[in-house]
Amino acid sequence: MQLEGTILRGRDFDPVEGRVVVEDGTITAIEETATDSTDIVLPAFVNAHTHLGDSIAKEAGEGLSLDDLVAPPDGLKHRLLRAASTEEKAAAMHRSLRMMEAGGTAACLEFREGGVEGVDVIRRALDGRDIEAVVLGRETADAMEIADGFGASGARDGEFGALRNATAAAGKLFGIHAGERDAHDINAALDLEPDFLVHMVHPEALHLERVEDSEIPVVICPRSNLVTDAGVAPIRELVDRTTVALGTDNVMLNSPSMFREMEFTSKLADVSAAEVLRMATVNGADIAGLNYGLVEEGRDAKLLVLDGDTDNLAGVEDVVRAVVRRAGQADVKDVYL
Repeated sequence: MQLEGTILRGRDFDPVEGRVVVEDGTITAIEETATDSTDIVLPAFVNAHTHLGDSIAKEAGEGLSLDDLVAPPDGLKHRLLRAASTEEKAAAMHRSLRMMEAGGTAACLEFREGGVEGVDVIRRALDGRDIEAVVLGRETADAMEIADGFGASGARDGEFGALRNATAAAGKLFGIHAGERDAHDINAALDLEPDFLVHMVHPEALHLERVEDSEIPVVICPRSNLVTDAGVAPIRELVDRTTVALGTDNVMLNSPSMFREMEFTSKLADVSAAEVLRMATVNGADIAGLNYGLVEEGRDAKLLVLDGDTDNLAGVEDVVRAVVRRAGQADVKDVYL
């Protein structure tokens, strides 16, 4: 397979005119050559933090506090998940996965509520889809054992030392929410030596130093933090200190659109378009240990092709900036997963 157009090549997303050559699902060459194609070829997205179970209750809970919305075990989302049948949850998640796939998302890192049953539900939801889910079980070691790792709610919600040790012994991924409401749970989360942190809206100087020294990646969810009135993460400071990836968080609160997350982040924070695109692609892939997220030789060919001749994209002068701040699902021409 060959894809022609403007190629956003490598970690800096240098726009080059040419073609991407794919053999057996792997990028084997990027050739600079003249082409008549107006397509834009870039890596497919990696959504680094999702709660897809919330797909059963989109836009529920207006006016509730963050704790009343999502805190375990009796926040609104947890009550709604308990009340829904397995079939309802699987069908709702399947639809969100289908939307993400159509919008160019190759993978998501899913914090999966419901223990073993919750992991089983998303496996059912994934049936027939090309998108990959790196599933982090929650609540029990048994859920972690059948998943790709463990996703902890936060150090304020319980003691996760034993589960962290079990996850490490299994050689799996451990992520934890931290600093979403305030700074009080950040040190305890860092003490667990997680593979990544989620949110970090309220880090203090000491926390930023610890993150940098430990080289612990951070997944930020700016739209979600706005909706829940949690605040705005110090995105520039985090990017200067560690790997930062983007997630869309709860489907109850936000659509799982990486286009919307990129645009919002780019217009909110003092970061370049290339930095935001890295947050939406290779940085999440690196956290999850996935061999994609970049258009370069040797990477899996998880690719997104935008039609550069749509009314929205025709005439752009800065392609990377246009992808991050302007492009949307209507501009998607093809997705290769």
